[in-house]
Amino acid sequence: MSERLGIAGSGAIACGLAATAARHGDVVLWARSPDAAARARTSVDRVCGRLSGEVNSARVSVETDLDALGGQTCLVEAIVEDHDAKAELLGRMAVVADPDALLATTTSSLSVAALAAATGTPERFVALHVFNPVPRMALVELAFPAEATARTRERANALCTALGKTAVEVPDLPGFVVNRLLFPFLFSAVELMQETGMAPEAIDACMSLGAGHPMGPLGLLDFVGLDVAVAIGDAVGTPVPPLLRTLVAEGALGRKSGRGLLEHPAPPGVKASP
Repeated sequence: MSERLGIAGSGAIACGLAATAARHGDVVLWARSPDAAARARTSVDRVCGRLSGEVNSARVSVETDLDALGGQTCLVEAIVEDHDAKAELLGRMAVVADPDALLATTTSSLSVAALAAATGTPERFVALHVFNPVPRMALVELAFPAEATARTRERANALCTALGKTAVEVPDLPGFVVNRLLFPFLFSAVELMQETGMAPEAIDACMSLGAGHPMGPLGLLDFVGLDVAVAIGDAVGTPVPPLLRTLVAEGALGRKSGRGLLEHPAPPGVKASP
């Protein structure tokens, strides 16, 4: 892989991307705090251990100093789906980045043009929307601001190829293509569950066995995270079922909290929500 990847974030997308890239070269991952760094280290080690073949998780260096990203040629922001938080961090990343480094975001629904503007260098900015779980999902939606150069586009596409992904360039619209089409469907499953009183497992079985979906819509919402789903729904302008907002307010976020639309085993170190 010709790019040296630096990733800012410690969640599932950041750690999954780091583990995927570790197949091809050394990676630097930045976390905000020592606690977040420890969780990221555990997550990266776990994901690398699940990958087929030899993937040495030691190729991922987890740091708490943002300056550690400075020597990388492609810096990817992969934090919470919130414009202000992303814009603030991207502005800081632009300061430590080399003059020729690509700057990227993993946003799944926010304005690429607005995030690019926050860097002050939109000509070398790209939205690199990878999907969870990153090591298994083949698609990357690429979205560029109008100022992006041909070289930026070439490098972003080449990075996806090097990571073993299929890149599809999409317009800078809220939710791009996948989420713009997917979330109205997922939310309709929540509404159907409430209208009919069906068990969520029954609805998921219908769509898995009858439509060939690898995961039912309610299980998928829990996998994505109900807080993330609400944020995406708001960003793309799709009405969010009130039940999802209620569950988020209760701390029932899906798999990562141990409870959402379905019950799940609590992740290591996380107490299931009541």
